[in-house]
Amino acid sequence: MALILASSSPFRQTLLNKLGLEFSVVSPNVDESRKLGETPEQLVYRLAQDKAREVAKSHDGLIIASDQVATLPGALATDEQILGKPHTHENAIKQLSACSGNIVTFRTSLCLLNTNSGNIQTLVENFKVVFKDLNSAQIDNYLKKEQPYNCAGSFKSEGLGISLFSRLEGDDPNTLIGLPLIQLIKFLENEGINILSSKT
Repeated sequence: MALILASSSPFRQTLLNKLGLEFSVVSPNVDESRKLGETPEQLVYRLAQDKAREVAKSHDGLIIASDQVATLPGALATDEQILGKPHTHENAIKQLSACSGNIVTFRTSLCLLNTNSGNIQTLVENFKVVFKDLNSAQIDNYLKKEQPYNCAGSFKSEGLGISLFSRLEGDDPNTLIGLPLIQLIKFLENEGINILSSKT
């Protein structure tokens, strides 16, 4: 079956390339607005399925979809603050100041939809980033060096952003970048595709 990545993210394409499988890329057009009362986990779970189903309207095969949000803790799950893209230096300073000495949780959803059978597998994997206590000079220097203004949370974990962290907590570092590959391999195996048995 054709393997289709329902994403316009170059980072997800790079991650999927690690598995050595041929795939095509289709960018889904879905409304990513958060619904009233929806937790961040419910949001990304729904959006991954929405993206897969949108691509399935015009393509057949095994469709991989994913979504991700970064959050700061709140008193309740619905109170968690979602860290969007800052777009400006000033907004990025505010975000990183809020992250300083705090724990940011990345919630990354994964969906694999088989258009032939209708079988759909979906999960959300969490990955936590523990930030150092950062002063204003460190934050300003980092932002000027990397300019991560189109990155959720105002940092690039695959770049110099790693210098902002005291530790990482999670099962799969790929999850932090945007695609839980260990879980994807399990989903593919459930569909009869074994990465190590596939011929290159």
